[in-house]
Amino acid sequence: MNRRRLLTGVGAATAGLMVGGASDLSAQAPAATTFVPARHAIDAWLDKIPGKHRVVLDSVTPTGASQGIGYSNNVFNASRTGYQLENADMAVVLCLRHDATAFAFNNAMWAKYGTVFTELTEYKPEDGVTPTTNPFNSGERPPLDRLAARGAHFIVCGLATGLYAGTIAGQGGDRAAVYKELESNMVANAHIMSAGVVGIVRAQEYGYCLITVG
Repeated sequence: MNRRRLLTGVGAATAGLMVGGASDLSAQAPAATTFVPARHAIDAWLDKIPGKHRVVLDSVTPTGASQGIGYSNNVFNASRTGYQLENADMAVVLCLRHDATAFAFNNAMWAKYGTVFTELTEYKPEDGVTPTTNPFNSGERPPLDRLAARGAHFIVCGLATGLYAGTIAGQGGDRAAVYKELESNMVANAHIMSAGVVGIVRAQEYGYCLITVG
């Protein structure tokens, strides 16, 4: 009986040591690290837009560009009526990429390259006539300029801009010069980035909520 009690006691002590050891190891395990994205100077403008709330809208088609303008205005309007927030309280960024990129350029570029923009984006004007002004930034109430006046900013796709520049320059032409011309003739508050998809990623890393508009 004494031998049996001795063995039982040794077993219990060993189990206690194992549990204690496991507990000690657990306590010493390094805590999981929280991912912090790298920051780049060329993206710093995203963090400088004032606002209590941040949203980025992603558009990739002519219809998406139109919807993006409408939804951006909805964000401003509904924030005012529902939360009594001013325009400056909202950081709104509309990304114009892929087939929506052409609408980031001003009327002078549309007067000069409207045919190329229309063909590459497959934009279909209601009257069937190739536009000589930016369809989304002309007339008495230019939508993009009015949105910029409320404080919205725009991401412009550099890859798509390069495609336009190459098509305009043609074989043997100065693609770089055309690219620079387009970059110098964007709508107000527009920021050309290496690619629209990169811009969408960077915006979310800066705390912007994503809305896909088509």
